Parts: sequence; C-alpha cells; structure tokens
Amino acid sequence: MAASVIRHLFLFFLGLLVLVIQGAPGGAESRKAAALRQQQGLIVFTPPAKFLACNFVTSEMDPRFIFGTVKAFAASRKCPTAWLVEGGAQDRYTYGEKPGQREYFVYLEEDCPDRVVYYVFADQSGVPPGQWSDFRRFFYKSATEAQYAPVKAKLEQARQEGFGAGTELSFILEDGKVIDKSPQEVLRHDLKFAPLYDLNRQKKVLK
Repeated sequence: MAASVIRHLFLFFLGLLVLVIQGAPGGAESRKAAALRQQQGLIVFTPPAKFLACNFVTSEMDPRFIFGTVKAFAASRKCPTAWLVEGGAQDRYTYGEKPGQREYFVYLEEDCPDRVVYYVFADQSGVPPGQWSDFRRFFYKSATEAQYAPVKAKLEQARQEGFGAGTELSFILEDGKVIDKSPQEVLRHDLKFAPLYDLNRQKKVLK
C-alpha cells in the first residue's frame, strides 16, 4: 500500500515538472526577458575574452572615472545575467579587419524579478591600446579639438599608469527604455560599483 502511494506521488510530481519545463521560455531567462529579447532582436552571445578584460569608461564626452573590467562588472550584478548581441550583428562581429573602424553594441542583460536591465557596451576592444583615445574622438565629432585634447591627455596619462580603458558603457535600458540617469551616476551611486581611477585627479581611487 505504502509503495503504491509513493509511486503515485512520484508520477504526480514528475508530471508537474514536465509542465513547468514545457511552459518555460527557451532558456533560463524570465518571460519578460524573453519578450524583450524578441522585441529588440537580440540573441545570446559569447563576447571575446579581450572585451571582457577591458577597463571601461561611461559615454560622457569628458568622463570622470575609469571603472574596472567588463567581466568584473558583470560578476558584480545581483540577478542572473546573459550576454546578448543584435542578431544581424553576430555574423559581422569580427576582429582584426581594419582595427578601430567599427564598434559593436554588446548587451549585458540582468534579469531581476521586478525589472530587466540592459547595460549596453560599445565593444572597442579591437582597437590597439595606444590608439584608443584617438578612436574614441571619432564618436565625439561635435567637440572641438581644443575641447577633446584635455580628455585625450587624461586618458593617455591613465593608460601610462596602468589604468587604460578599452571600451565604453554607452547607455542603460530598463524594461526596454533608456533610463534618465547617466551611466556614471548609476554605477557609482545606485550600484555602488567603485571606479579604479579618477581622471580629473589623475590618481588611483583608494578603496
């Protein structure tokens, strides 16, 4: 009798497990995350190790800080994460062909119970370190040479001191909408992700 009850309970729970698996989206992402991926045309992507190893700045023309590696930032997130890229860009995501001529957006998805956040990086890791500040200038055409020259000098000084950057956090989306705070403000104040180097003071940030 007891064996029969146990068998029936086992079959019952096995059936529930099958229903849960069948009802889940294609991966481990939530239903909201799956819907946003489809809406944005994003697919799962494995970013190059070189990109993950880059320190980064935020997208301000005159950034104040250099933050740690992209990999360290991803590891600091509290909710499940995944790397995504636009579906059409994956086939074009190559390195070594005319370094510095192109950049690609790579999305770090953070899938939280109350929201889905995309941290959108411009992967510029194909640019040689000594040319990165010049390459970055291309995306700030509205700035005059006199305006950008001090920024370039600060970035170069940081690189010489061992705190070079190789990519940017361009913007942040929450549930598909661009948030109204600067990425720099979000990282420092909301996420408590401490920078490595203060560009204005030209010195390492003490923890």
